[in-house]
Amino acid sequence: MFGYDKEAKGPPRTPKGYRAYAVGDVHGRLDLLELLLADIERDMVERPSRRSLLVFLGDLIDRGSSSRGVIELLRTFHRPGVRPVFLAGNHEEVLLRLLAGERGLFADWLKYGGAECLASYGVDPTTVQQHGERAALARLKAAIPASHRQFMASFVDTLRFGDYLFVHAGIRPDVDLTLQTQSDLRWIRQPFLGDERDHGFLVIHGHTITTSVDECANRIGLDTGAYRTGVLTAIALDGCERRYFSAKKTHDGAK
Repeated sequence: MFGYDKEAKGPPRTPKGYRAYAVGDVHGRLDLLELLLADIERDMVERPSRRSLLVFLGDLIDRGSSSRGVIELLRTFHRPGVRPVFLAGNHEEVLLRLLAGERGLFADWLKYGGAECLASYGVDPTTVQQHGERAALARLKAAIPASHRQFMASFVDTLRFGDYLFVHAGIRPDVDLTLQTQSDLRWIRQPFLGDERDHGFLVIHGHTITTSVDECANRIGLDTGAYRTGVLTAIALDGCERRYFSAKKTHDGAK
């Protein structure tokens, strides 16, 4: 956690000496992620900063064709002077619940992007349920490396950063941050999206797709629907400055 002066005036600011880059929902689009990371790397070279955070807002997996590639790339990501932070999305939550053996989720998971995720790990989603859910869960657990499971299980729910809060879905308005439920942080849409009150910080979130960056007075939504639109978006926060990056590619280039 990074503290800040609650009495400070003016626009939201990052902690002194820190910059943060935040990346919206990747959803298996390894091709777009590689392009966006290259843009961020160039920005780091052109605008050096001693200390930078690279925050991923959750939903790295499902829907796009390369969930496995995305997880492997980010699990092994390292750059001097950059601290990566990974937030848990609702899609990581569901996959981890399945890997823990929870019943009753598998069929819906396949419909909402799990089929593409499963295929990226080398399992045919059209035949995996033929022998029942118990067998399907066993096949899923066998297909996903322990290192990938452990990586996703390490994700956090929020990061407070100066006058900003990073979270996957949003917060329950008028509820103290320490009392927020994990379900809201990972799944909420309304009443968060329609609430115009000052939360005491500017919320940077993903989860809800918009055609372009959804910038409001109290929140900024960065989920531009990468798996569907071919646009993956990031924001750079540096002092009171905000800048945006977009990677665009209509074809989902599976690897």
